[in-house]
Amino acid sequence: MEQKDVIIVDRQGITRIGMETLVGETKKASSVLFTESKSELVRLLSSHLEAVVILDYTLSDFISVDDLLNVGYRFSHVNWLLFSEELSYEFLRRLTSTSEAYSIVLKSSGLDEINIALAHVLRGERFICARVANQLLQAQKAPTDTVDHILTSTEKEILKEIAIGRTTKEIAANRNLSFHTIITHRKNIFRKLEVNNVHEATKYAMRAGLIDMAEYYI
Repeated sequence: MEQKDVIIVDRQGITRIGMETLVGETKKASSVLFTESKSELVRLLSSHLEAVVILDYTLSDFISVDDLLNVGYRFSHVNWLLFSEELSYEFLRRLTSTSEAYSIVLKSSGLDEINIALAHVLRGERFICARVANQLLQAQKAPTDTVDHILTSTEKEILKEIAIGRTTKEIAANRNLSFHTIITHRKNIFRKLEVNNVHEATKYAMRAGLIDMAEYYI
């Protein structure tokens, strides 16, 4: 397998040294470089276009997930391993759903899992550690619990009909209810879910598992 240049971006000396040791043990790195700033990282990437970057995002000077993604887009042949403490769900969701270039392992992960992550990223493969994968999965399940707790059975059924594209008039006819009754249900559903329109309600219904893509035709 082709050896890779590795760039470690970490402001913690102990983890920087530890990661350098683990990278060296793989025998897959042609060089190991260090930096603590985004600007210096960009400079290094300009001359190492297919590098592997090991980044502690939490302590870095990247200002947002978009800031990180933009550097990734600029250097599209770079593979990234985020090696950080806790990362927020929204950050993880956005990063993992937007690009396949980013692998993630936590500093609290076990040594075996960190070594597996390194092996994957040095082969150009994506790796998401178990704790992050579970965090993403549990958050995806959460809307179902929310719907079950705050919507009545009738409201859930009407939300599903709204989400699959039926008009208020069609829903009223199907359920033998008045147009104004369905309008009231719809207002209550939007208020309880804290959404403002049909598109947002549909996305909520999909996340909650009330409909699947085969039913979605709006």
